[in-house]
Amino acid sequence: MRNKRLLSVCMVFLLVVELLLYSGKVFVVQAEGVASSLSSEELRETAAMIAADTSPDLGVTAKAAVLMEADTGTIIYEKNATEQLSPASITKIMTLILIFDAIDSGQITLQDEVTTSAYAKSMGGSQVFLEEGEKQTVETLIKCIVVASGNDASVAMAEYICGSETEFVHQMNERAASLGMTETHFEDCCGLTESATHLTSAKDVALMSRELITRYPQIHQYSSIWMENIVHVTEKGSSEFGLANTNKLLKQYEYCNGLKTGSTSLAKYCLSATATKDGISLIAVVMAAPDYKVRFSEAKAMLTYGYGVCRLFTDENQEKLPLMLVENGVQEIVSLRYQGEFSYLSTDGTDVTQIEKRLELPNSCKAPAIEGEVAGRAVYYLNEVEIGSVDILYNENIERAGYWDYFRKMLEIYFI
Repeated sequence: MRNKRLLSVCMVFLLVVELLLYSGKVFVVQAEGVASSLSSEELRETAAMIAADTSPDLGVTAKAAVLMEADTGTIIYEKNATEQLSPASITKIMTLILIFDAIDSGQITLQDEVTTSAYAKSMGGSQVFLEEGEKQTVETLIKCIVVASGNDASVAMAEYICGSETEFVHQMNERAASLGMTETHFEDCCGLTESATHLTSAKDVALMSRELITRYPQIHQYSSIWMENIVHVTEKGSSEFGLANTNKLLKQYEYCNGLKTGSTSLAKYCLSATATKDGISLIAVVMAAPDYKVRFSEAKAMLTYGYGVCRLFTDENQEKLPLMLVENGVQEIVSLRYQGEFSYLSTDGTDVTQIEKRLELPNSCKAPAIEGEVAGRAVYYLNEVEIGSVDILYNENIERAGYWDYFRKMLEIYFI
């Protein structure tokens, strides 16, 4: 008798499931798609551009200048930002990017010993007086490049990573292209050349500075060194050599933590200065300043202006997201996660504490729910104007239920 009842239940169940599946009426509520005509990144960039006034009168006399906020890449101030100019030793910012790329990939380590070639020793200009055959660690050579702007140290590292400076410079130009540095062409790794075609722009210098400090923030461990000694060990014996930072803004502006100076007769006086205050990192680029003091004073003026107008809002999305109901799934709920954190930069002094976040999530979704696919959005508003969003993603896979899944559920219900 019991077997007949069970068989009857199963037959009725299968008939109902078949009718529902093929009629398209299982859980008739269709999850509404959440869409936007602009991506989250595009919305943030648009809002930042609307907020930014990049042409205030800051009295900058250098030929070109840019002030950029590092987290969002927003340009706060610019003067002749895309004009191609000789960069002198701020070329070494790209050299440092490639060095840290090689460390990050495991190609080299900070403890590796690098042997100085005759060619590297022959470099003039700013140098730390490496001798042919002298060995120094990668970390020591990084200090020589960042602090003392050593041309010999730069070439030694280029040869160590790529076998030749020529190949290293080729990779510098490839890396520059990948960062969108459209006005840049490098011909050496240190900026010593006075070639008329070794060029970049203030905007491009800001772009590569941003890449260095955001991708490899440990650079500030070296760029903030004021003075330090290294030891030369050669056939003549051991001797100490003092490194003194060429970036005098470190002592002139309390929030400065880097980055690189440069000067030649062709380039005049250049500087890419970085600073951090109240969680906001700024990059001030000065190119072709008339003298070495002006590059520091004008960078300081830009940084002071930047911190006067910038307000940064960051939502790290720490609160727990609700679970979402899943229709036709092997499980009835799916967990959610944010795609990332949200940042918004105001450059007009707006009170960013008034930013409001609203979740745009449907009540349910239809199976399958695929991990990493978009379930909805967290949308941010300032004075009722949308300033950006972060996608909310499914945090796990929930497969669509089949006949046997429904059968199993019915058995569980029946026997419970």
